[in-house]
Amino acid sequence: MKILFRPKLLDTLHGYDRAAIVGDVSAGITVGVLALPLAMAFAIASGMSPAAGIWTAIVAGFLVSLLGGSRVQIGGPTGAFIPIIYAIVMDYGVQSLLIATMMSGVLLFAMGALRLGNMIRFIPLSVVIGFTNGIAVVIFISQIKDFLGLQIDNLPGEFFAKMAALWAALPTLQTPTVVLALVSLGVLVAWNRAAVKVRWMRRMPGPLAVLLIMTAVNALFALPVDTIGSRFGGIPREIPTFGLPELSLGTLGKLIAPAITIALLGAIESLLSARVADSVIDDRHDPNQELMAQGVANLAAPLLGGFAATGAIARTATNIRSGGKTPVAGIVHSMVLLAVVLVLAPLASHIPLATLSAIVVMVSINMGEWHSFAPKELARYSLNYRTTLLGTFFVTVLFDLTLAVELGMVMASLFFIYRMSDLTRIELIPLARRYPDAELVRPDGTPRVLAYRMFGSLFFGAANKLENLLLMQHGHPDVVILDMDKVISIDTTGLDILQTLHRNLGKRGARLVLCGLNSQPGSLVFRSGFLDRLGDDNVVATLDEALVRANQLHGDDPEIAYA
Repeated sequence: MKILFRPKLLDTLHGYDRAAIVGDVSAGITVGVLALPLAMAFAIASGMSPAAGIWTAIVAGFLVSLLGGSRVQIGGPTGAFIPIIYAIVMDYGVQSLLIATMMSGVLLFAMGALRLGNMIRFIPLSVVIGFTNGIAVVIFISQIKDFLGLQIDNLPGEFFAKMAALWAALPTLQTPTVVLALVSLGVLVAWNRAAVKVRWMRRMPGPLAVLLIMTAVNALFALPVDTIGSRFGGIPREIPTFGLPELSLGTLGKLIAPAITIALLGAIESLLSARVADSVIDDRHDPNQELMAQGVANLAAPLLGGFAATGAIARTATNIRSGGKTPVAGIVHSMVLLAVVLVLAPLASHIPLATLSAIVVMVSINMGEWHSFAPKELARYSLNYRTTLLGTFFVTVLFDLTLAVELGMVMASLFFIYRMSDLTRIELIPLARRYPDAELVRPDGTPRVLAYRMFGSLFFGAANKLENLLLMQHGHPDVVILDMDKVISIDTTGLDILQTLHRNLGKRGARLVLCGLNSQPGSLVFRSGFLDRLGDDNVVATLDEALVRANQLHGDDPEIAYA
């Protein structure tokens, strides 16, 4: 199979002019300053150092823009990864997280190389909304510790243990930290609202504005709160040492499930972000190229101490609003972050962790589609939809995202199978009404010919629809006609039921005639060899032809001569 690897950057460079350069540079600077506080906040919330978040944004952001399949996608760490990464760090350690991230990179690249990009769209909306809102709640809960200044050495990853630890630590609440966090949250909300009306405020993203304001306040008044400097020792100005994480074969097997989760979530979020961007800029991204770029990014980021990354919806939207036209804007955003690290890193020591926590809290509130949980909104949809959405949500919050996605997909699949089975039906055709002059019954009143019309899909979930035919509850005819003009598909289980019906009829000397086979059912009947056993003459186009064939099967019997 030929792997098509063509980054979107190559297509956008044709006709690249001065106006595009100005727009991309301006957007890249704006997105770069927005990405700085988010990268640090997401890293700390994930149990990593702020430097790890920044280098993830630098490396992954550069590679996603350089090699990706979207004009405006911005890559980097996102809030959706927080519960997954934190759980891996708590259970296995940082080195294992780096290995799991690189494994997910291989999976993402393979998904793109195998042209599986469009298959991500098969995940039902109910599952996506359920785990997205669940992740938002998990992120919110994870910020309680830093928002309140609670003294907890290691916050458990499991929900019930985490809540117990937070409750037990409530007496250690730090009033200055709470006040600073609330003020930070208030400033962020006020800035975002004012930016809608005040033009110059739009040039500075709310997270960066509150970060600068509260860092300056903390530096001036030396507030008794935790900072990046007090907890992490600041951010190193030098480029991290390039190196492979320590690999343990004993741990490798345990990381397969986390790696799959990272890859799946990364694929969903990046392609969702690209689709949202397409609707705004009137373009079409290449989902397979995007997945391959995400794979390369997640392979490379851990080599410099970074972790999982994907397409970031908020930063991508900011890039578009700021005038970004091509992947050059994403590359500039990475260069801006690199310059900040190399020049301004010492100033980061004064950043209050409570302010970063407030930023993540706002992200968690904004990322959830809370209107989907409104009683009036839920009442508009079926019980199957509500069950899948709420089940995925609660499992995400209470247990594990991987389990939630698996359970959500299983529930959605079972409900789909049930629905498709319910839509599949079989009806007895009243031949006497349509062919009043035909002799369709024997002298004793039993039927010589029975005809049935099928609707829907004859698959494993609907195989029981043919049970009445197998039991011959309508009599024991000499010929059974199945009109399959309304059958859109059959699978091997449905084919097996047809073959069983054919054998049962043959044991009594009766025959089966099929009519109206569409392309997919007809192809399977032919490829399986069932047509040879059934006989070419017993597969016809219409019900009229099927009745003629039934007449031929009876020879010159005068009691079954059709008009």
